[in-house]
Amino acid sequence: MTGQHATIEPDAFTDGGFVLSIGGAEQSHVNLDRPQEIFYEYLRRIGHVVDLAAPQGQPLRALHLGAGALTLARYVQATRPGSVQYAVELERELLDFVLRHLPMPEGTDLTTIIGDARGALGALPHGLTFDVVILDIFSGPEAPAHIATSGFYREARERLSRDGLLLVNVGDEPALTLVRSQVAAMREAMGGVAAFGEAGMFERRYPGNIILVGTQGPWPEPWTAELTARGPHPARVLAGVDLDPFSG
Repeated sequence: MTGQHATIEPDAFTDGGFVLSIGGAEQSHVNLDRPQEIFYEYLRRIGHVVDLAAPQGQPLRALHLGAGALTLARYVQATRPGSVQYAVELERELLDFVLRHLPMPEGTDLTTIIGDARGALGALPHGLTFDVVILDIFSGPEAPAHIATSGFYREARERLSRDGLLLVNVGDEPALTLVRSQVAAMREAMGGVAAFGEAGMFERRYPGNIILVGTQGPWPEPWTAELTARGPHPARVLAGVDLDPFSG
């Protein structure tokens, strides 16, 4: 695991909760008793977008690029039983460690793949498409150059179903340099792009996470109000001309 020690410890504040730490830093939170309840705010925001990808409870096909503790895969299984999911993780030791200590719920249809996100994307069976593709590997202003590009996002779009969504978690510093570059790159590849995050992030007050959402067609305007209302609060969604200042 990049030479760093990984631990999984019970969360003292959440019944059924566990925290995955790598190198002493918290990486993921899992609630085995209630996987539909997500602790980290940025993951809750991703879950809210996934909720809009298909009618409530309807199974979907999901691809997770960056597995972590599989928090979102557990959420999809809990809220949409029967979903077919794939998870790509670069480090086999980390994935094996997580699954050994935090097994997936019975009945989960999850295929795990060890490898680089872009390489694994291209190696998937021909014709396999997804209703949601979730990229969660960017952590800070630096990002893998071969992934943080419009070319990668075009490859991801080719793996989407007709109404499929591309979700990208971007962890960034207050200057939002990475957010701006990824908005520009996604706009070259997707029909519509929106940014969803804590309101203060867009005012460049502090580091944090912004979720970028790419749609096949234009951004559905009702989703702006829907996601803002769902929070966590204070929440803000920018799309169209409102997102232009954060592009390029």
